[in-house]
Amino acid sequence: MNDSQIQFSDCKSEIDLYQLQELLNVSAFWAKGRSIEDLSIAIANSEPVISVWDSDRLIGFARATSDGIYRATIWDVVIHPEYQSSGLGSNLVKTVLSHPRMRRVERIYLMTTHQQGFYEKIGFQPNTTTTMVLHNLAHLALVPATEVQLQESLGG
Repeated sequence: MNDSQIQFSDCKSEIDLYQLQELLNVSAFWAKGRSIEDLSIAIANSEPVISVWDSDRLIGFARATSDGIYRATIWDVVIHPEYQSSGLGSNLVKTVLSHPRMRRVERIYLMTTHQQGFYEKIGFQPNTTTTMVLHNLAHLALVPATEVQLQESLGG
């Protein structure tokens, strides 16, 4: 690894989705097998999106979603295994946190399975009181069809 070649970018259009798919497959058990189409949608709906490059090789990635003031969530933080334990992961998260879209956010959340210690060193604290999850929202009939029709007729 040649540090002089390492660069961080917040330009979404620079991200090669095939390199991202491969990076996730080799670096993140929780993101294996994501489709190119789904990755494109996730990137389009995230801000900031930060990528880390060694010349033209994608070696790191993270993204966030936020309302810009009250809440944000950091997602998909990955560093290629060949580059881990070099400080790039911490710098990647700090780059996300320092982005203008994130600077004023009151609370920033993230989910991690095995890396609590890594995030605690950056300043994150364990939070056992707010985490809930609802899987497969698209497959649930949560809103009766009549309410959906009402919203559509009101221009919503």
